[in-house]
Amino acid sequence: MKTRVVAGTVAGAFLLAALAVPASASAATNAQLSVLHGVPGVTVDVWVNGALTLDDFAPGTLAGPLSLAPGTYSVAITSSTATSATDAVVIGPVDLPLADGGNYTAVAHLTPTGDPTATLFTNDVSKTAAGEGRLTVRHVAAAPAVDVLAGGAPVVSGLTNPNEQILNLAPATVSASVVAAGTTTPVLIGPADVAIQEGVNTIVYAYGSAANSTLALAVQTITGLHTPPAGVPAGETGAAASMDALQNAWTIGIGSAALLLIAAAALVIARRKADSRI
Repeated sequence: MKTRVVAGTVAGAFLLAALAVPASASAATNAQLSVLHGVPGVTVDVWVNGALTLDDFAPGTLAGPLSLAPGTYSVAITSSTATSATDAVVIGPVDLPLADGGNYTAVAHLTPTGDPTATLFTNDVSKTAAGEGRLTVRHVAAAPAVDVLAGGAPVVSGLTNPNEQILNLAPATVSASVVAAGTTTPVLIGPADVAIQEGVNTIVYAYGSAANSTLALAVQTITGLHTPPAGVPAGETGAAASMDALQNAWTIGIGSAALLLIAAAALVIARRKADSRI
């Protein structure tokens, strides 16, 4: 009977341990991939791992996000008349490494000298501060370094292709213009109204060609970045936290006491059976 009592106690201990173990880590989270076509004057097809993914993709168009398992993907951009990923290739193929849970935008665009290329940007999807939005400016145009003006003053300075600058701002509608770095005129793009929203990453792309007068803006937004509201205050004395701790201790105490009572009852029953045999 001693063996049974010990077994019951051990089983109870395992039960408590099981309740205390946290949930196991979740499976891999798909990456999110958007695609922007920033090469003016040509309609293209986009192939991912040899499969046609975007058909007749027009300049200035943003597609996605596509939900893809983490991994490295081969992407080719071809003429819209192509019959395969290796036919009439415009850009690529290029390898795009996508991490678990990452958020990306692949941009087909021109280099500073006007050659077609592709750049993979990692989008900032971290939480914004309470009462703030995020503005990301990306230079993917065949143009020299630029400044971005708001209200006539530069808010982004000396941005070169293919780089970005990130600003965290109070919500507002900003009238923005793009000019050559260090100047205020002539205006290359704009002025254009850009809405900064709380909990949103507004991504603005300057694309096209300065030499061919095809410069333009494309806008992407990523929502759901609000900072969660703070928890209910516990007061200066921390009374709420203390009560929670007391309740948890009381619950554990009751569980332990119940296990002891079960063990004691088993022991009493065993002794009574032994006495009856005598």
